[in-house]
Amino acid sequence: MRILLLSQFYPPVIGGEERHVRNLGAALAQRGHDVVIGTTMHPGSPEIDSDGAVRVHRLRGTLQRLSGLHTDSERRHAPPFPDPELVLALKRLVAEEKPDIVHAHNWIYASFLPVKPLSGARLVVTLHDYGLVCAKKNFMHLGAHLCSNPALTKCLPCATRHYGAVKATITTLGNMGSSFAARRMVDRFLPVSHAVARNTGLTGSSTPYEVIPNFVPDDVGVPGPEDSILEQLPRDGFILFVGDMMRLKGIDVLLKAYAGLERAPPLILIGRRAPDTPAEFPPNVHALGTWPHSAIMHAWRRSLFGVLPSVGPEACATVIMEAMACGKAVVATNIGGMPDLVDTDETGFLVPAGDAQALRQAMQRLLDDRDLLTRLGITSLARVERLKAGAVVTRIEQVYRDVLRPAASRTPIPVHQISGGPPCR
Repeated sequence: MRILLLSQFYPPVIGGEERHVRNLGAALAQRGHDVVIGTTMHPGSPEIDSDGAVRVHRLRGTLQRLSGLHTDSERRHAPPFPDPELVLALKRLVAEEKPDIVHAHNWIYASFLPVKPLSGARLVVTLHDYGLVCAKKNFMHLGAHLCSNPALTKCLPCATRHYGAVKATITTLGNMGSSFAARRMVDRFLPVSHAVARNTGLTGSSTPYEVIPNFVPDDVGVPGPEDSILEQLPRDGFILFVGDMMRLKGIDVLLKAYAGLERAPPLILIGRRAPDTPAEFPPNVHALGTWPHSAIMHAWRRSLFGVLPSVGPEACATVIMEAMACGKAVVATNIGGMPDLVDTDETGFLVPAGDAQALRQAMQRLLDDRDLLTRLGITSLARVERLKAGAVVTRIEQVYRDVLRPAASRTPIPVHQISGGPPCR
């Protein structure tokens, strides 16, 4: 198949979503498909490039030129509505590459919608977050509570608090318009967790979708070269948190829970600081900042277990998969996509979001029962096989084949993938 992957960012801009698209492109190319990446222009990067067997086209968009609209000049997001210049660039790219499948990730799909009717391509959209219904993408109302029911009267004040009135109005209304069109034009949505499917209104609707999680490379657990940065880690075992050190990730809940542990080993925090990162940390807590991915994987191997106490609904936390690939149990919150990945008493524990006491008790149990810790780690290592490229990319390929068939002959989506148990069990 000829496949065009659309991603608003691509390396050298790197994050979880960008790593996912890069890994997907490489895996599809290795399986014999002709793969092209369409992404937004990044200063200093060539317009046309190659990444192994994958061709990369960097496209210019009108809103990317307006630096004042973006809080981070290195990450100028695609808008949730058609960008005129980006639409024309995608039209030229499609005419040149003639893809059978266009697989979009995030809001860049909105700029392809006007191109789709004349492209002849099928459109698949992976939902890595809640952007289909939420202008902020995180599904948190006013930054404090899980949104119960997205509606214009709720979304505008919430987005205004985040973006300011003018940007919030344009973003919210544009997103609602694109979402309405997408539900009628996208051939298959791929929400990365049941929480994403449910909170974006796909569950129980007539919109075609299939829950397919993110994945990690087949060789993710194979140790790479050691980095000198690893000298910052304690010699003995430690508890590990990887992610932005912000309240939405539950960093304040984690610190409160950790302070109450008995005979606590060091707590290692790896990730970016945020405006609401605590200014001080309890004794034996080490905030190490942002690390290279390969070094993080070494840290996972040296850790006792991982903890992800998010109070926001993580869509599908790749960091949990990486911990599992290193044979580690994870203590996480029972919100968002975490229940799709963590099985209580089998691969870790799920605790209520924001409950420091429950988090402390789960961590203490793992510290006190090393046989349990070992058993959970062994099960994690076995379960993660279902979350590796070999398994997940095969499912994505099947989606491509299915949407290319005439509608009458398409494979029905199994019921358990629509509304039942987690997709990776």
